[in-house]
Amino acid sequence: MQDLRWKIISDNVRYDSTTKQIYVGFGSGGIAVVNPPDGKQIGSIKLSAHPEAFELEKNGKRIFVNLPNARQVAVIDRGKGEVIATWKTDLAFGNFPMALDETNHRLFVGCRLPAKLVVLNTDWGEVVAKIDISGDPDDVFYDSKRHRIYATCGAGKIDIIEQTDANNYKALTKIDTAEGARTGFFVSERDTLFVAVPHRGSQQAEIRAYRVE
Repeated sequence: MQDLRWKIISDNVRYDSTTKQIYVGFGSGGIAVVNPPDGKQIGSIKLSAHPEAFELEKNGKRIFVNLPNARQVAVIDRGKGEVIATWKTDLAFGNFPMALDETNHRLFVGCRLPAKLVVLNTDWGEVVAKIDISGDPDDVFYDSKRHRIYATCGAGKIDIIEQTDANNYKALTKIDTAEGARTGFFVSERDTLFVAVPHRGSQQAEIRAYRVE
């Protein structure tokens, strides 16, 4: 039963190419460590609330995890398999989506209450910027080539934020999508942002591709 639990109620999934392990957020508060060849759970990291989006450092051992019900971001040491810090988002709650700019030591957290993009310094967890965004953000992506952040929002918008430098950001533009279209996937190799549009009224379910230039 233990190996099936994370499969049934899992949420976000990330792959660590260095250790060749899979991390799966699940349940009321945990991240399972999974061995890819046989799909067996080989470890578990306890959290104080259900994990939403999380990001793995490529050049470090930390995992940053959104815990909206706890109103915080948890920082995990992958080597120790435990939480080593918790960070606040400066009175912006509903922190669901997340993206990481590892080069500049910045973590981008999308919050829904109110709708803000919160930028954290990953060295010590300080909030360095807060930018107004459209309502109901569900996915956030960092485009390192163009130094931009894309937020797909259920209010029917893609918000594009420009990173002037590590501490300064400005809203660049908003692109109309459709109501409820908040799930996305940015493929940097193709310079394309894909957005899932749900079926609502006369709007049919579809996947839209937006070319980034």
